[in-house]
Amino acid sequence: MTSIGNPLNKRQPTTMEKFRFLNWKVYQEAKQLLSLILKIVGKLPKEYRFELGSQIIKSAFSIVLNIAEGSGKTSDKELNRFIEIALGSVHETLSGADVLRDNQLISDEEFKEIYSRLDSVSNQLGGFKKKLDK
Repeated sequence: MTSIGNPLNKRQPTTMEKFRFLNWKVYQEAKQLLSLILKIVGKLPKEYRFELGSQIIKSAFSIVLNIAEGSGKTSDKELNRFIEIALGSVHETLSGADVLRDNQLISDEEFKEIYSRLDSVSNQLGGFKKKLDK
């Protein structure tokens, strides 16, 4: 007799296997990037926090969420689609930071820190994509 929760009597994945993204370096770095963005946006003048600030927060959060969501997909093709979306959000986040810098709303040092973190995340996502495209 099979159990109700496991009709094929297969071994259930552990929590860390089930939520594998929790161990991925790219996921950890994307969360650190989001934390940095949240701190920077919190320092923006109030009149810019909602429009400009919320958009860059959403794009940075999208990176984190798409890595996590893609990790739960059952095929490489599906995971690849979410990696591509995350890469698009990397570009969107950098563009937002560039606009903030151009308008003297963030310093060159803050921009460089965002750029560096986005570059690292982008490189890791690109590596994932190359493996999946093979």
